Amino acid sequence: CDVCLVGSEMCIRDRGDEQLKTIENEDIEVTFTSKGGKIQDVLLKEYLTYDQQPLLLMDKNSSKTTLIALDRGQQIDLHQLYYSLNTKVVNDTTQVIYEIKNAQGGFIKQVYSVPPSGYVIGYSIQTSGFDYLFNDDVQFNWLNNLKSFEKDPVTSRIKTTVDYYLTDGSYDDLGERSSDFDSESLTNVKWFAFKQHFFTTGFIAENKLNAATFTQEVREEFVDVDKFATSQAALPAADLRSGSANYSFFFGPNSYPLLKKITPGFEKNIYLGWPPVNFVNKWIIIPLFNWLDEYISNYGIIILILVIIIKLALSPLSYKSYVSMAKMKVMKPELDELKEQTGGDQQKFQQEQMKLYQQVGVNPLSGCIPMVLQMPILFAMFYFFPGSIELRQESFLWADDLSTYDSIYTLPFSIPIYGDHVSLFVLLMTASTILYTWSNNQMTTVQGPMKSISYMMPVIFMFVLNSFPAALSFYYFVSNIVTFGQQAVIRKFVNEGKIKAALDENRVKNKGKKKSKFQQKLDDALKASQEAKKGKKK
Repeated sequence: CDVCLVGSEMCIRDRGDEQLKTIENEDIEVTFTSKGGKIQDVLLKEYLTYDQQPLLLMDKNSSKTTLIALDRGQQIDLHQLYYSLNTKVVNDTTQVIYEIKNAQGGFIKQVYSVPPSGYVIGYSIQTSGFDYLFNDDVQFNWLNNLKSFEKDPVTSRIKTTVDYYLTDGSYDDLGERSSDFDSESLTNVKWFAFKQHFFTTGFIAENKLNAATFTQEVREEFVDVDKFATSQAALPAADLRSGSANYSFFFGPNSYPLLKKITPGFEKNIYLGWPPVNFVNKWIIIPLFNWLDEYISNYGIIILILVIIIKLALSPLSYKSYVSMAKMKVMKPELDELKEQTGGDQQKFQQEQMKLYQQVGVNPLSGCIPMVLQMPILFAMFYFFPGSIELRQESFLWADDLSTYDSIYTLPFSIPIYGDHVSLFVLLMTASTILYTWSNNQMTTVQGPMKSISYMMPVIFMFVLNSFPAALSFYYFVSNIVTFGQQAVIRKFVNEGKIKAALDENRVKNKGKKKSKFQQKLDDALKASQEAKKGKKK
């Protein structure tokens, strides 16, 4: 024998011939090794790296594990010992069983269960006659160098972190954007995951992990590794002794419908935004997108139809917003006259403006409320498209991958924020947004700096979104075009002459009418502001 366990009558081999065993199902190909009785390589069969190479989510060079048990203070790494192999099929699931045993009939088994499809591999540790090895928790340590698989390594690195979920339902991560060394120690962990932009490697406990410590760091010199991550998890000794040490590995894509089925909270590996944006994505955008995906294979067409459906659903709000802008346009001559009468006194102008609004029965917020109600959907796309694996390596028009930026020209230098490439969809989005802004400004009373700022925003977004997914900028571009068409239709049903007549009629009805509570509060606020301004001048 090579290694004798302290206090035991058994010797275990730490040298031998390593034998590999490969098991595959419809989705993954897993290679096991007899040295340690562990998983060595995992290949995702349906996916490729950006340069069209097989996607090995983990391999023996990028991933190292140890399974440390204590025998009277001496550390025994169960992942350095050599196991005998047995395989069998139970129902439609292939079991890979690695076993070591002693002369007294005691054994340690590591059992892996590979289903006919899917990305989850069951894992259990079964023992008999080795209780002295499991008086303390067994430490499962995992060093995982998270390789880069995407076209844009900068974004891929930003989207990579260690996520974890506790038994009390709380969830957190070490920080996607962090490039520093980060560490976190916790107790009562349900699962943890090495989450990358589009793929996740996870470890899930049926009961819990008593404690766990996670680390991550970026090493800039290793451009082919997103982040270097580690986990140290305490497998409960009580579970190991009682035969309830059941776990599972997840090796697969970040698909929201898929992750939601794995274990409670596992879908949180995909960030869908803050409430209510998160709600819009989970209950509206994702189900609608997946429904369209069942019938249409071209994702550019899916995005186009998605825009049309959303715009139709929001058309009542768009109509109300347009009518409000039409009222402002009709009132513009009177507002210009008030501005001249108040001689540049902004507070006095605001008071007179509110009086005019009350006289004609116009709510100045009526145009804003429909826009505010549409904002969650606008922002939902900002989170949905960058994390949608369905778009990965899907081409449309000149974009070879809708999940990353479309580059029509590479600059000889890099511009801060903008980057070193030119995205045509972003240019189209910017041009259409400027045109849309110009069209809206013809309908509003906005003047001065605010009007200039409205033209600056599209330019700012041109810089910010240049490295975002082509799907996102294409969506915003199409949305602008559809909005133009929508407004052209609405314009046919909105008669500015009738609106002016209605406002004049309201003026007569409201003559001598008491101020509403809302109007009175606005007037009081303006007066208080005016008094405060006078006090400062004194």
